[in-house]
Amino acid sequence: MTTKGPISQFIEQHYLHFNAAALVDAAKGYEAQLNNGAKMLVSLAGAMSTAELGKSFAEMIRQDKVQIISCTGANLEEDIMNLVAHSHYKRVPNYRDLTPQEEWNLLEKGLNRVTDTCIPEEEAFRRLQQHIFEIWKDTDIKGERYLPHEYMYKMLLSGVLEQYYEIDLKDSWMYAAAEKNLPIVCPGWEDSTMGNIFASYVLKGELKASTMKSGIEYMTFLADWYTENSSKGIGFFQIGGGIAGDFPICVVPMLYQDMERTDTPFWSYFCQISDSTTSYGSYSGAVPNEKITWGKLDIDTPKFIIESDATIVAPLIFAYLLGM
Repeated sequence: MTTKGPISQFIEQHYLHFNAAALVDAAKGYEAQLNNGAKMLVSLAGAMSTAELGKSFAEMIRQDKVQIISCTGANLEEDIMNLVAHSHYKRVPNYRDLTPQEEWNLLEKGLNRVTDTCIPEEEAFRRLQQHIFEIWKDTDIKGERYLPHEYMYKMLLSGVLEQYYEIDLKDSWMYAAAEKNLPIVCPGWEDSTMGNIFASYVLKGELKASTMKSGIEYMTFLADWYTENSSKGIGFFQIGGGIAGDFPICVVPMLYQDMERTDTPFWSYFCQISDSTTSYGSYSGAVPNEKITWGKLDIDTPKFIIESDATIVAPLIFAYLLGM
């Protein structure tokens, strides 16, 4: 086994207890899964793309340390927005102190705030809209249909966005995924900016709703993918909570219970990074053992929960897996 780099060595030397120790255990468990031939699903919730997770996650994709992704529509599009409009983003370090009037002033400047970072509407949203609409329209005219991420892959690989690139292309996880044609499921895509824009064209009669494949088609695709790839296990690495995690993890009880395929293996590993409070029926805050009762995890599935900020934890785990 190759020697780990200084980041990994620091983590192993100093991260010895509590959430720090859980981070190390989860990283080693992830590595063990890959070493045993299992595959890994990574789910991205929150605003991880705007947090520039691509700086580490893109290399994870290139090095085959993730085999399928589940993400929100926001994460799907915001990585590309960062690629084409990075210099126009505005950081607001004092975001906790903003008044409602100051928030309104940001809106009037076309700056949509995500915690301490504002996404520029004109350079990010509208720049993508111009090019993705042409792909949607061409597909609509041909009577073809694709999944949301497939349109994004087409746009990235066509080269139409190259004129706008503002970051190193190796830091875009979506581009790394597009190059590999990595499977993605993007549940609830309709609530993203591009999803809203697509819906507006449907309302205006310019596109047919059926030109975009649906969430049910994502679920049936995932069911087939899981069935074909689970012989040596599939792990589940969840960043945040919500639909990005809940949607894909349910494929196992669906196959086992609803399809009555009782030979379907449970997820072989589970880790969630979350700062959600563990209480009040919160899915994001549920401890992993609860998933046993839903037929998602087995009694002896390695289970980890790291109660911390994913923008801190995920890059460290990825660095460990990359041997940094």
